[in-house]
Amino acid sequence: MAAASSSDSDSGRAESSEASSKWLDAHYDPMANIHTFSACLALADLHGDGEYKLVVGDLGPGGQHPRLKVLKGPTVLTETPLPALPAAAATFLMEQHEPRTPALALASGPCVYVYKNLRPYFKFSLPQLPPNPLELDLWNQAKEDRIDPLTLKEMLEGIREKAEVPLSVQSLRFLQLELSEMEAFVSQHKSKSIKRQTVITTMTTLKKNLADEDAVSCLVLGTENKELLVLDPEAFTILAKMSLPSVPVFLEVSGQFDVEFRLAAACRNGNIYILRRDSRRPKYCIELSAQPVGLVRVHKVLVVGSTQESLHGFTHKGKKLWTVQMPAAILTMSLLEQRSRGLQAVMAGLANGEVRIYHDKALLNVIRTPDAVTSLCFGRYGREDNTLIMTTRGAGLIIKILKRTAVFVEAGGEAGPPPAQAMKLSVPRKTRLYVDQTLREREAGTAMHRTFQTDLYLLRLRAARAYVQALESSLNPVSVTAREPLKLHAVVSEHPCGGSQATSGPEGQRSRVSRNPSAPELILCPLGLVPASHLRRPRDQVSVFLQEGALSPPLCCAASSPQPAAEWAILPGSLGLRQAPRFGAGHASSHLGTFLPRTGGALTAMVQGRKLFISVTTGSLRC
Repeated sequence: MAAASSSDSDSGRAESSEASSKWLDAHYDPMANIHTFSACLALADLHGDGEYKLVVGDLGPGGQHPRLKVLKGPTVLTETPLPALPAAAATFLMEQHEPRTPALALASGPCVYVYKNLRPYFKFSLPQLPPNPLELDLWNQAKEDRIDPLTLKEMLEGIREKAEVPLSVQSLRFLQLELSEMEAFVSQHKSKSIKRQTVITTMTTLKKNLADEDAVSCLVLGTENKELLVLDPEAFTILAKMSLPSVPVFLEVSGQFDVEFRLAAACRNGNIYILRRDSRRPKYCIELSAQPVGLVRVHKVLVVGSTQESLHGFTHKGKKLWTVQMPAAILTMSLLEQRSRGLQAVMAGLANGEVRIYHDKALLNVIRTPDAVTSLCFGRYGREDNTLIMTTRGAGLIIKILKRTAVFVEAGGEAGPPPAQAMKLSVPRKTRLYVDQTLREREAGTAMHRTFQTDLYLLRLRAARAYVQALESSLNPVSVTAREPLKLHAVVSEHPCGGSQATSGPEGQRSRVSRNPSAPELILCPLGLVPASHLRRPRDQVSVFLQEGALSPPLCCAASSPQPAAEWAILPGSLGLRQAPRFGAGHASSHLGTFLPRTGGALTAMVQGRKLFISVTTGSLRC
């Protein structure tokens, strides 16, 4: 009886957990023999019949015998051998013609294989790179039998350690051989030309000019030589090429190529670089504290998984928004998009056999699997809109379907206000002083507001009066009107010897002026007005000079007939005064003189007390 009751309770618990789960178990095959990762999974209507199929770039057991598999339901529809290990798989529309069936692109080695209706359509190969000149010279010597294979190996190893340009595939294979196999390899390949070919590390799609779901898309490739390439969807020519500081491993794009787009690339150096449409180099950089294991864009947030068992959220400008710690290491990441409810979330497969679904940093759901999940893909499969496909570390296949009544709630709680909203706050008791102040504000609220407004108006009035006073007394260092943007700077210096001496203005301009050896010099420059406190002998004569070329920007007469600054700035010779100004007591001010340029206007200099005032009127002149 006890055993029967315990079995009944276990079955009831299993039924209740199945009823409370948001997922239906559609298929589980632990012996499916699928070895892949998330970048090599894609869902698409390959034949245009409304039946979505699963495309798998299979690495094969132990990385041997890679294949392209197409699954319909739980069964494998077709298998195609691949020449190299797959790096990524994507489906995209190449043209607007009917019937609008998407093409399949599979990146493998240095090539992108394009299929239409599951038949080979086009093969795009990356452009070759120039080989290392030292490596090329060594193979030429081996071709002429001037060096033996052992010497060739030693010199190639030295080049590999020090040279910036990596070796070709032929040289790398030669370095892996045993001593007995080297001579045969050299005899077989010495007549072949050295070619250095890069490989594709990651791939994604970017909309060409429309944001619609069925719009034409471009392929975006990340290569081993630290470059990003954007391919034309019809001619498969390179539309754009961008450089990165490191090799990209994950890509996320948003926008349209012809309008505006952002591209985020997670690289092997632990940084994420963000590029825009017109930038050939990264515009922003996100430095991570550990290596990235996944990159997913959720709306405008970049979610990054790191090897420190954590998820991070960043903006497109590199600002960190949040961090969530995981209970185990992250193996794979993917996007969950439920379009019927407008939900986008991040799925993270963990090493402890869990698949966690997060919306920002809030946990929505946890799926427990019999084995650790290595790849995830969510979308329409068959005729079901919301299907989750997972492959496990043991090459198994798990297919789950999201219930139509399932609603994701943050942290597994119930919808509604948070529990903290019902908690009472410990508000202190009202004191007698607080009550009296409240009553006073109620009774005299109008008077208090009027007093505040009066003080504010008085403050503005005093500031305006001080500004007007500064303008009237010429204390402001710049011009007050837009038509006369002149800045003047007075420098008074004494020279014991006569003759001519070159002086330098604030803009680095130089002019030569003659001066009276017994009189100080006054030079006007466009930087402001300083007191003439440098005059040491009050009875000295003062000569006023306008430095040649010191007006910047130069003054012109009229818009119809502009004249250079020389028409305004030349005052030849030492212009002494008829009577030396006195700076002593009894002389409130001394007028130094007014100088009229040939183009009109006037410059007036006046000494008052111990200060020098200069006024400039330009008349019809403008800058």
